[in-house]
Amino acid sequence: MTTDRFTATYLIETAHPPEKAAEIMAGEQSAGTFVRVHGETDELRAAHMARVESVEVIERDVGPSLPGSKPPSSDATYQRAKVVLSFPFVNVGTNLPVLMTTVSGNLFELSPFSGLKLLDFTVPEAYEQAYKGSRFGVEGTRKLCDVYERPIIGTIIKPSVGLTPQQTGELTKILAEAGLDFIKDDELMADSPHSPLAERVKYVMAAVNDHAQSTGKKVMVAFNISGEIDHMLRAHDMVYEAGGTCVMVNMLQVGLPAITKLRKHTQLPIHGHRNGWGMLSRHPLLGMEYPAFQKFYRIAGVDHLHVNGLRNKFCEPDESVIQAARACLTPLWEGTSQVAMPVFSSGQWAGQAADTYTALQSTDLMYLAGGGIMAHPDGPAAGVRSLQQAWQAALEEIPIETYAEMHNELKRSLEKYGVL
Repeated sequence: MTTDRFTATYLIETAHPPEKAAEIMAGEQSAGTFVRVHGETDELRAAHMARVESVEVIERDVGPSLPGSKPPSSDATYQRAKVVLSFPFVNVGTNLPVLMTTVSGNLFELSPFSGLKLLDFTVPEAYEQAYKGSRFGVEGTRKLCDVYERPIIGTIIKPSVGLTPQQTGELTKILAEAGLDFIKDDELMADSPHSPLAERVKYVMAAVNDHAQSTGKKVMVAFNISGEIDHMLRAHDMVYEAGGTCVMVNMLQVGLPAITKLRKHTQLPIHGHRNGWGMLSRHPLLGMEYPAFQKFYRIAGVDHLHVNGLRNKFCEPDESVIQAARACLTPLWEGTSQVAMPVFSSGQWAGQAADTYTALQSTDLMYLAGGGIMAHPDGPAAGVRSLQQAWQAALEEIPIETYAEMHNELKRSLEKYGVL
């Protein structure tokens, strides 16, 4: 990658010649028009036009996948192609919202396309100094949790909404005593009238600090501080001053500039929840793939990113989940080891541990289970132990059924949840 240009890779579907369609994309995202205009000299175009680097047709006689496209003729056939464009760095500078606009923006609305998806992009080198990315990542998070050589095991406070601050503190005490490493607010729970964040921090951190004082283990709690920028900065300080070790934001809803501001301010890891990502990803020919999505938010400074989980309750296939986790564990900057912590969540229990490890070949992850812990027939503490046992079996390459014969909590979990 050169310092003066950066690239973006797309999957397109179009009834127009793919090479022509790619030229339309390049023009739209640089010169911004399909005809020459006054002042658009050859010198200006040479310095500022996006460039088509490659077009690879991968499928013919398909589509149209999406409505609204305008084929060049009634008998035109649709094709799918992988397109790589390059953009001049001088068009964008070190401006992350403009970078996102440049590699996506109006592309999704162009009528020559019946499908268009951003797959990935390269990061201009200047962004490493301008944004710096995650402050804590995997290494810093492990240090705060004091958990090494295995996944960080955690859960989500449930019910999502409705518990009082006192009840949330009481539940935190139970979960801490059960042996969890990590607890997080639900994305729906922030600073609501029925559970003000200040009160929730007070009761939850009392439980966390009491447990740390008596056992030496400090549970990491990700408090959802999503809101306006000034609120998030104040909320971060409140969590930090109470002895907290993590804050959480709803990434899409607060936006890149808010996360960038929080990253410059924070003394704590930023736990990024991706709720709403499905509207960008669910259709295979619209939006963006997770390798691109996570890169924007890691540049902004998020340390942990949700990636769903194997055999999850949502529509995402397992292959996409693993692709997302691998993307988080890929260094953001060339020549560095800076990686983010992938967070596996959604319908997880002991049964997916071995498959997750086999697919990812790493223990650098958070493994969050709700019902997989709280609904264990022998209680939350047994639920936590069942997950720890399942991961130990995976690391030792022992079949989970065999390991369960020697570990009752895991055995009871298999009996409860049934099919692996």
